[in-house]
Amino acid sequence: MTTVEQAYEQVERLTRERARNFSYGIRLLPKPKRRAIAAIYAFAREVDDIADDPALPAAERRVRLEALHASLDGEPGDSAMLVALGDARARYPISADALHALIDGGLQDTEQARYADFDDLREYCSRVAGAVGVACIAVYGADQPQRAQAMGIALQLINIMRDVDEDWSLGRVYIPQDELASFGVSEADIAAGRCTPGWQALMAYQAARARAYLAEGRTLLPYLDRRSTACVSAFANLYEATLERIEQAGFDVFGGAPSLSPWTKVRIVGTGLVLK
Repeated sequence: MTTVEQAYEQVERLTRERARNFSYGIRLLPKPKRRAIAAIYAFAREVDDIADDPALPAAERRVRLEALHASLDGEPGDSAMLVALGDARARYPISADALHALIDGGLQDTEQARYADFDDLREYCSRVAGAVGVACIAVYGADQPQRAQAMGIALQLINIMRDVDEDWSLGRVYIPQDELASFGVSEADIAAGRCTPGWQALMAYQAARARAYLAEGRTLLPYLDRRSTACVSAFANLYEATLERIEQAGFDVFGGAPSLSPWTKVRIVGTGLVLK
């Protein structure tokens, strides 16, 4: 039987190994909060891994995701992720609705691969990322779910820009269909990796939107304690740096997503600490 301590060790190890930016931010939290956020991350990672698993038929992915819905209200069994999350939920008022919404986002990924317009996409982002922000805000200790959701949506919008090529390989296009058409970009352009002037203009439009949500998300910071502020600032600064890399590359995200080196991430996090 997995103990609570063992469970937290596993979710923290998973976070260090799998989180591109997330792990750098949560290192700034005191241990109890860090472990609780790692448990939420591990849960989100499980949802994402199931939804994206190409080896599983869509029907099987949906069965497994529905089982996660049930697990939130039942016994954790020997799942380290569920044991850690259960303990975190006992310590902090983590929203069950947010966790269920996250699973709904995973289910949506098994059923929907195109988004008609931004209203359609925003609803999806609210589930897969905004819900993570709402779940985490209970651990940070502020009653500001709307601001936390805005931060989550901002980070997801940057992910969408960064991961265009990877998402295409999974059969998905998250950029709204009406905006593709408006800027004269076809799915054939995405498939061929054509970084046309139309593509660059479209992505500049996406970048401006992401920045607007990031600015709204940063209004959360004054409501947090010092270390939680440093943590969330780190997330925002790291993702903003990724967005800047995308812009500097002329929005050419084909053939490999822009990334930050470990040293660059440490420097960004450190600079944020100095400024606090």
